[in-house]
Amino acid sequence: MRGVERFRPPREPGVAAPRCLAARARYLARMALHIIKLVVGCDTIEDLLEWHKDKSQPWVMHTRMTPKRIDEVLDGGSLYRVFKGQVLCRQKILAIDTIGSGPASRCEVTVDPPIIRVAPQPRRAFQGWRYLKPEDAPPDLTEAESADLPPDLARQLRELGAW
Repeated sequence: MRGVERFRPPREPGVAAPRCLAARARYLARMALHIIKLVVGCDTIEDLLEWHKDKSQPWVMHTRMTPKRIDEVLDGGSLYRVFKGQVLCRQKILAIDTIGSGPASRCEVTVDPPIIRVAPQPRRAFQGWRYLKPEDAPPDLTEAESADLPPDLARQLRELGAW
């Protein structure tokens, strides 16, 4: 860009760039990609927990399409779940497997059983699943934040758009 001066810290010839810049570039390049999916058959996180209460091994979420960016998702990605138009929780993705081949193939996404509650974020309905960039993902809630309100009151506030 002509006519624009960029600030560059003075360096001695032959000296590498500061480590913090290189570390930041590596961090940004390795940020995990997430998957977001609507929950069907459950209205609340408690319903989802009840549905899987007997399973101590990792849970498997079935879907038709296999993600093409598997390596990015498996590099620390999570499955974010949408309940009644609100992203409410996430689970760490452990594995993604394609079962079968051709038009009858299916995808199994294995997630870690612990559910991490996130700050509610409105999300319109969509079919299947979508990629979710790290910068668009809602932040995790602390134990205190997720336990402050009774579940019914929190749901009503979310429905009103006040929380």
